[in-house]
Formats: sequence, C-alpha cells, structure tokens
Amino acid sequence: MPSRSDHIPTEAASPGAVTQVLEALQSAATGERVSVEKVVAKLGERSFAPLLLLPAMILVSPISSIPGMPTFGALVIFLVTLQMLLGRRHLWLPGFVARRTIATARLNRAIVWLRRPAGWVDRHVHRRLSYLSIRPFSHLALLTCLCVTLVMPLMEFVPALATVAATAITLFAIGLLTHDGAFVIAGYAVIGFGVGLAGLFV
Repeated sequence: MPSRSDHIPTEAASPGAVTQVLEALQSAATGERVSVEKVVAKLGERSFAPLLLLPAMILVSPISSIPGMPTFGALVIFLVTLQMLLGRRHLWLPGFVARRTIATARLNRAIVWLRRPAGWVDRHVHRRLSYLSIRPFSHLALLTCLCVTLVMPLMEFVPALATVAATAITLFAIGLLTHDGAFVIAGYAVIGFGVGLAGLFV
C-alpha cells in the first residue's frame, strides 16, 4: 500500500507551494502551444496534489470561459482524483487528454492573473488541523472533488457555478498539498455555497 507521501509530496508542502506550482506551469509554457503531457512532465507524474491543484486553478481563471474547458478540466481533475483514491504511484492519462494543448499566450495570461491569489494563499497557509489532509479525511475530500467533477459539465451554461466548483476543488487541493485543514474546511463551505447557488437556477 502506497504511503501518504506518494499522494501528497512532503517536499511540495513547503512555504510558497502554490506559487511553485505556477512556476512549474510557467516553465512549461514555451512554444506556441502547451500540451497537458508537457505540464505533467514539469510537475512530475508522482506529484498528485499539485496535479489536482493546477487544473482547478486554471478553471478559476478567465480560461474557464473557453467553450468546453470546464468539461475538459473536470475530466482531468476526475482522472487525477480517482487515481489518488486508488493509491496509484504514477499518474496515467489517456492519449487524447495528454495531447490536448492550449495557446501559450492564453496560458501566460492566466498565470499572470493567478499570481496574486497564489501569493495571498502562500502567505496565509499554515500546518493546522493537519488530520483533515490525511486518511481517512483526505479521502472524504477527494470523494467530494470526484462528485463535483461529475456535475461540472452541466455547468457549461452557468459560468458562475463552474467557477464556484473549481474554487472548491482548488481549496481542497491547497489543503491537501500544504496540510492545512482550514483550506479543506473552506472547500466544504464553498460546496455548500455552490449548492445554494445552484438552487437558484433549478
């Protein structure tokens, strides 16, 4: 059975962890287009928590307005989350997902947009309520993320809901990455807000 460190690398839980994920994405943003495969190679296929965080953060950025992006992002998050729950040591992505690309210029604009909130998070992250970031509580958070991804494609026509869903997953991922249970709790709070908001559209 893989140890917890196989799913949430301890080296990634250092100060500046969220900005470090953005820096890895920035280093992958070369050429005219950037593939999912290239980003995974930069982060490392064993770095599950950063690989969960990154697509969620991107969906919080203006990139989420691209038609089909929330659905594709949800698919990537689903695959990463499922493999974390199954205890895989290395991430596997189907070829059509790994080969998907995005324009480098558009990705760089998203990185610039995300730098300020990433810096704010890094300044406020602490190791607190850490038990919420390890089993069995980490699995509860991951199952919640999994459930959210299943309904995200239905949110394509309601951008506000897709952003709320991506924000919740981002908070869960930050909590797991940095072992800060306060962000895990914030993720559940945003889920509750999202459910209430969805009720307005039903």
